[in-house]
Amino acid sequence: MNLFRQLIAVLLAAALSLTALAAHADKLDDVIGAGKVRCGVVLDFPPIGYRDAKNEPAGFDVEYCKDLAKAMDVDYEIIPVTWAERLPVIVNNRADVVFGGTSDTLERAKTVGFSIPYAIYYAQAVIGKDSGIKTFEDMKGKRVAAAVGTVPEIEFLKYAKQWGTENLYQGYQSENEVFLAVAQGKADAGITTNTAVKPIAEKYDNIIAGPRMPWTTDFTSVVGPRKDFGWLNYLNLFVTHQVRSGRYQELWSKFVGGEAPELRIPNVFY
Repeated sequence: MNLFRQLIAVLLAAALSLTALAAHADKLDDVIGAGKVRCGVVLDFPPIGYRDAKNEPAGFDVEYCKDLAKAMDVDYEIIPVTWAERLPVIVNNRADVVFGGTSDTLERAKTVGFSIPYAIYYAQAVIGKDSGIKTFEDMKGKRVAAAVGTVPEIEFLKYAKQWGTENLYQGYQSENEVFLAVAQGKADAGITTNTAVKPIAEKYDNIIAGPRMPWTTDFTSVVGPRKDFGWLNYLNLFVTHQVRSGRYQELWSKFVGGEAPELRIPNVFY
């Protein structure tokens, strides 16, 4: 009799475990079930993310969201986010995924999950024509601006601290505000990525390309919930298929120009 009760208890525990697992479906199942993938995209990061002449979301990251939706046979929704909102929008479940030039730092990985790199950038300054800036060292003692919460801000402030010029730094909520500050003469230089330099220099007559920043190349990943491993695995495969199909190169050529950067890191296997 005791053996029978023990067997019933084991079966009951197993049933409860299965029920719990079913109740906690992976984000991949949630997206398929909802029939729509919600993509957080930074839209002040041309040509990677921006609004076109009709005020519609456009750019490299927007197309990646559309491609993901097509691969999953679901609809898509573009959720505009600022640089500072990229992680909270995932944590608060306002978005299922973020395409937003997000560097895969170990500190951020405590909060959200990352795919393998899907795009690579390096930091570069845009400067006022009359700023006198030609090299990175020339930025010492100048008014430098960057978007709040971005790697350019974090890295530049390390140098500003060494120089004792932190008081000259200006943080803005968006890169558009950074560029406008340089155009209006409120800042001597604004730090962005290499992909944004050309369109910004073309947009403003008094802004030109500045020096490349000395910190390392920026490997950026697709962002998702940290514990949804099935979803993150799917995003990894999606990034791989974008490269294998030639779509990565196609979109890079369309929005940035030239040969798309190789996504592999030397001596590291993905």
